[in-house]
Amino acid sequence: MPTALITGATAGIGAEFARQLAASGHDLVLVARDSARLDTSRAELAGEFGVDVEVLSADLVTDAGCDAVAARIIDAQRPVDVLVNNAGFGMYQRFGLAELADEERQLALNVRAVLRLSHAAVRSMTGRGAGKIINISSVAGFVPRGGNATYSASKAWVTMFSEALAVQLRGSGVTVTAVCPGFTHTEFHERASADMSHVPDRMWLDAKTVVAEGLADAAKGRPVSVPSRKYKMLVSATRTLPRPLLRKIMARRSY
Repeated sequence: MPTALITGATAGIGAEFARQLAASGHDLVLVARDSARLDTSRAELAGEFGVDVEVLSADLVTDAGCDAVAARIIDAQRPVDVLVNNAGFGMYQRFGLAELADEERQLALNVRAVLRLSHAAVRSMTGRGAGKIINISSVAGFVPRGGNATYSASKAWVTMFSEALAVQLRGSGVTVTAVCPGFTHTEFHERASADMSHVPDRMWLDAKTVVAEGLADAAKGRPVSVPSRKYKMLVSATRTLPRPLLRKIMARRSY
């Protein structure tokens, strides 16, 4: 069976990736900080889908956490066929109000961990001539969000990094896809203590749809996946609007 390693695998989009990949016959390596939740996820997924489920507790903000996961990725005796870089967080605080250390933690997880784990995967997968890297980005990376500047910038990096890697690795047997969802019903905003009551119901997605579309696009080798028609249209608009007009529109919004 192929093996998929998923970071941030015990909740939200990461947990849904684990379920859908297990349902398609992948053994799993689940990565998260919370050992208790990892053990619960392992039991549930192994019991329901009959796949092998390995767990790895790691804090990807730290060098030690990244090193542990990278070592698992490059283990030639237990190859990882699919890497899902899902772990990340946002703070929903205007830049300058949050502590600098928290801003740096956000970059460490959203950017540096993706860089380090992708580096390990590229070396390992290109050596075998096969593999998939799926990096979870966000529609936020396409727009200048004044209320969450570091998060938007980090996701812009993830999308461009993924797209550039896809160009580099063309013909190698390794594909890279940035999955860029919009607002999705998960624990993400609750953990960020963000009041999202102002976001219209029509703008929300569910994790099942996001993951299904992301996996379908990754299977086709598409470098960028934007789940749902409404967000595809929104992203298309952001790419065609004059930047001064886009900045003016975003200045009026609180999300």
